[in-house]
Amino acid sequence: MDIEIREVIDKKALKDFVCFPLFLYKNDNFYAPPLIKDMMMHLSEKNPFFKRAKAKFFVAYKDEKPLGRIAAVVNYAHIDYHKDNAGFFGLFECVNDQNVANALFLKTEEFLKENNLKLMRGPMNLSTNEECGFLYDGFDTPSMIMIPYNPPYYNDLAESFGLKKVKDLYCFLADIPEILPKKIERIAQFAEKQGIMARAIKLKNLKQELYAFMDVYNEAWAQNWGFIPITKEEIDYMAEKLKQIALPELVVVAEKNGNPVGFFGAIPDFNEVLRKIKGKLTPLSILKALYYKRKIQSIRLLLFGVKKEFRHKGVESIMLKQAFIGSKKYKFKKVEFSWILEDNYETINLTQILNARRYKTLRIYEKTI
Repeated sequence: MDIEIREVIDKKALKDFVCFPLFLYKNDNFYAPPLIKDMMMHLSEKNPFFKRAKAKFFVAYKDEKPLGRIAAVVNYAHIDYHKDNAGFFGLFECVNDQNVANALFLKTEEFLKENNLKLMRGPMNLSTNEECGFLYDGFDTPSMIMIPYNPPYYNDLAESFGLKKVKDLYCFLADIPEILPKKIERIAQFAEKQGIMARAIKLKNLKQELYAFMDVYNEAWAQNWGFIPITKEEIDYMAEKLKQIALPELVVVAEKNGNPVGFFGAIPDFNEVLRKIKGKLTPLSILKALYYKRKIQSIRLLLFGVKKEFRHKGVESIMLKQAFIGSKKYKFKKVEFSWILEDNYETINLTQILNARRYKTLRIYEKTI
């Protein structure tokens, strides 16, 4: 088919890489394109991720027309922590053509082999601290912010290349109730009697508040599949992105004696806005964003953890209670709990207290190379 795979080596090629999904999904109302300017920066050396990793980006062309893209990632932080010789692919987008997909996957495999890696795993965009997996089921509704969206055929392309499932990630959706279940109220009161308090963060001190998250995250998630410790530089970078959309009432720290023991972070589903502005910031799109931002209906709970020694002491409930106040203030209707590892039964059980239903699955694949 005369498919040519070109490495991204300059800003023009990077723009082709970033903008390709705008062509691919131009008639798909469920796709929420990221802001082009933000994505260009995210894939540059300004992203502290690249202090502990390296990546190459590739675009597939035929007759000068882009047909697909992929990132090949060597994540030294992952290798140091897990010692599993795994490399990654991510940011995969492709027309429905197995030949194009195979060419992209093979180019990634070649790069990972050059770096003495034995496994090819993904998609990770760019790590487990960001978007993971191909959407595997739940194509009948749009994905929320920082949750992957793709056509169903991506899974066929991956499996036909020889990639096999290594882990599923679940997304749960619940209606935000008018009143909290009595069980949550009761358990929250128990936590308060143990001297545990929950409070909304101060947005003006977002970086400092997120250091509390880092403290909790690096302990609470340490045994989770695919976990990579997060650094202070990555927290600073995250804060700059979150401060544009975060609502302080939806980001909660649980403390005992002034020390963080739990963290709850939910954000409005800004994808509802991104679908309106098509990835571009113009004077008109900024006005659109400001208008639609006020009409966001849903939130996504993306950060939720408790230090091991404080689990089963009501910390989860006291944070839910605090965040519930914020969700009612802004009149949000739905909350998504995502993503949750398929074998994280404790967190899955917690979602059931709010009658959440599993409505999307994300699948991560792996192949020995």
